[in-house]
Amino acid sequence: MADARISSVLVVIPTYNERDNVIPVVTRIHDAVPGAHILVVDDASPDGTGEVVDGLAAGDDRVHVMHRQGKDGLGAAYLAGFDWALARDYTVVVQMDADGSHPPESLPGMLEQLVNDDLVLGSRYVRGGGVVNWPRHREALSRGGNLYSRLALGMKVRDITAGYRVFRREVLADLALDQVSSQGYCFQIDMAWRVVQAGFRVGEYPITFTERERGESKMSGSIVREALWRVTVWGLGSRLGLGSHHRSPGRPSDGKPKDSVSA
Repeated sequence: MADARISSVLVVIPTYNERDNVIPVVTRIHDAVPGAHILVVDDASPDGTGEVVDGLAAGDDRVHVMHRQGKDGLGAAYLAGFDWALARDYTVVVQMDADGSHPPESLPGMLEQLVNDDLVLGSRYVRGGGVVNWPRHREALSRGGNLYSRLALGMKVRDITAGYRVFRREVLADLALDQVSSQGYCFQIDMAWRVVQAGFRVGEYPITFTERERGESKMSGSIVREALWRVTVWGLGSRLGLGSHHRSPGRPSDGKPKDSVSA
């Protein structure tokens, strides 16, 4: 990497029933960026995903596992991973899906782009990016959601719903992560919007998104409806001068035992 300051990378991967996908993804990440550490945040997967990663972690000090108490959503899993990273000395934090849709081979280029940007999005909708094996209705939904979000929020980011992201540590440390309560599709928009509002530089790096071959997508109609409603509220609030959506309620405490982590 061109910037010596980008020296300690943690890739955060949430999992729920990704037993068949997680080992190939971990292998590809280490092929692309051998020094990267990986934190798998597993929401008590019934298929034994957490146990599979425990086996990897036992033989590789670059692999870590956070065992959460139940299925609590993508956004909450990423936030738990971000908190874990900030409690340690990582200078770069990557978020990536476990299903192989986000190409680890693009990670070196995304890390290089941090020389100029504070957050780099793995973008499907800039020149050089694209999607493979996606049904037309899914691509139409994605493109429509991105267009609506850009217009509602007044942002220039082409792929604001992108789930493949590389953050400088300073970005996550500056944001009020305890106030983020959105989930799934909406979580991606929420985090990008917060980063822009905080004045950080956001760049996009072209990737080819490939639909998963194994397992089932977690996307649902309720997730999309939540995103559209929240984006509308944020956009109207911004235009009417009603203040930042950063004042949204924080993550509720559920009284569950603390998550356990193995390295």
